[in-house]
Amino acid sequence: MSLPCSPQTCQHRVSKLVSSLLFGFALSTCAMSVSAALSVEPMSWWTGMQQTQLQLLITGDNIRDTQVKLIKAQGVTLSSIDKTDSNDHLFVNLDLSQATPQQLTLGLFKDDQLLEQFDYALQARKKGSRDRQGFSNKDVIYLITPDRFANGNPDNDNHPDMLEQANRGFDGGRHGGDIMGIRKALPYLHDLGVTQLWINPLLENNQQKYSYHGYSTTNFYKIDPRFGSNQEYQALVEEAQTFGIGIIQDVVVNHMGSGHQWITSMPSSTWINDQSRWLKDPTDVSYSSHRRTTVQDPYAVSGDISDFSDGWFDVTMPDLNQRDPHMATYLIQNSIWWVEYAGLSGIREDTYSHADKHFLSDWSKAIMNEYPHFNIVGEEWTANPVTVSYWQTGKQNTDGYQSLVPSMMDFPVYEALISSLTDKEQWESGFIKLYQMLANDLVYSNPSNLVLFEGNHDTNRIYSLMNNDIELYKMAMAYVLTSNRIPQIFYGSEILMQSPTGERNDGAVRADFPGGWPQDSVNVFSHQGLNADQKQALNFMRTLLNYRKTSQAIQQGDLHHFVPKDGIYVQSRHFGDETLLIVYNKNEQAVELDLSRFTEVFNGNTQGIDIINKQAQALNQPLKLAQKGVTILALSH
Repeated sequence: MSLPCSPQTCQHRVSKLVSSLLFGFALSTCAMSVSAALSVEPMSWWTGMQQTQLQLLITGDNIRDTQVKLIKAQGVTLSSIDKTDSNDHLFVNLDLSQATPQQLTLGLFKDDQLLEQFDYALQARKKGSRDRQGFSNKDVIYLITPDRFANGNPDNDNHPDMLEQANRGFDGGRHGGDIMGIRKALPYLHDLGVTQLWINPLLENNQQKYSYHGYSTTNFYKIDPRFGSNQEYQALVEEAQTFGIGIIQDVVVNHMGSGHQWITSMPSSTWINDQSRWLKDPTDVSYSSHRRTTVQDPYAVSGDISDFSDGWFDVTMPDLNQRDPHMATYLIQNSIWWVEYAGLSGIREDTYSHADKHFLSDWSKAIMNEYPHFNIVGEEWTANPVTVSYWQTGKQNTDGYQSLVPSMMDFPVYEALISSLTDKEQWESGFIKLYQMLANDLVYSNPSNLVLFEGNHDTNRIYSLMNNDIELYKMAMAYVLTSNRIPQIFYGSEILMQSPTGERNDGAVRADFPGGWPQDSVNVFSHQGLNADQKQALNFMRTLLNYRKTSQAIQQGDLHHFVPKDGIYVQSRHFGDETLLIVYNKNEQAVELDLSRFTEVFNGNTQGIDIINKQAQALNQPLKLAQKGVTILALSH
């Protein structure tokens, strides 16, 4: 039976259509029947979850005045139906506490007449799903920007339903990398020694331009067809597991893309921040102040807090209002759905502190309740460890706020690492910055669960930041990989990919991985065309990464460090019978380092073997450092 649009509804949509077309949104006209436009999210669910309440968002033209009933169900109760001021959305609340795996049938009725019915799958969870192990200190995370990594299927570079077409000649355009390319690279990644892949967002971004990065979601339940399909994503996770590699999903709960279908019909009048104002004038946007300390500041006024958390990143990224209870539930269920559906081992949460902080606690609590051994890392881009520590679970904050996110990105140590290696050695510069920053670990509830990185998709390339000095580069990589942190490296760092170093250089930073396209003259996978420095860097990284896989001292050992002196900074890692001595040296001229200062961390050992070049070193003899660089000694009797 048809449910035609009311005059008021159609007039409202035409008004929004005119505004939206000014910005190139992909819109559809008002459908004349429920079946033509009906959608349900989440698309499926599971029995046996800790949270037994499920909220379905049903979307269809002019369905607000219909009733939803269970036609076929066993052990499932329809608790309630929530209606908002939207004519096109219903929120259906189901109690699954007594449910078994089955296919439900639900119907939409009007005046007791069935208008439409649909099936809904409740599935059995995979064995061990709840007990899955998240990423940890034993892992090395490898970050991939999928559009720029490897093009495994050129046939999906373009798609008839997607607005932006591939253009590899444009550094801000789509280049064609995809899920199949990552799958084909799994043997290389395994040989390199990485154990987790953090992949920049793969969800649909149907925007007219600059959509390759993935942070403007237009469908929260669909992989972008230019990357592949939901099923291909599942297959990637399963195949990666056979190589001992887990998959971390990049999640965005703060904003969405302006091309999302919600723009034509919002599920509620409070779905996004500044909604009524923006709908009147799509150019009238309140941008975020980016003053992230306001949400922690004991003296901050409410206006400054909302200017940060409610402000938009860009006119193409509407800011989601997590204080809307239906929006909050939608986002929480979406994250859990992807973990369960795809078999993920972690989540990296983008622009973490920009979302409502009380929602963030509810979101992380729901995920961790469902998967108690899981891991989530949040992005809080600041060099201040006090600001970062506020968001980690277990921190006793003075305002009483309790976060439940296990990990945060360690921007403070990253910033200190870059400056310590490139600044001149003086009383307050050089290695001392890194030494003092690490001493700030006392502000964290669990510093060893932070993720430390040498670069990511938003930072300039590490080799370029090290002034193309391969020894400084090695020191930076060694520090990240031997620290008491969870290490993360950026694709291409292992072969010295470069970028400009001033300001942002997104296109160059996220350049194509050499060998990811058949016509590439340099191919990392086959080692074709690599220069001597690239081969040296790749060998260094492969050796250290694979050593780390079995090193309990690195994965869970104690860390001690010594005050830097004369351009040399020394750390040790120790667990059980394994002790490592790590020597960072910035001296341009050859020096001999008296090791007697470090005997308290030798643990009775008398010699060491350099894990990179295999040379032996007696600990009662000076360590001869012919040039600047890093020396990693595995100590023994």
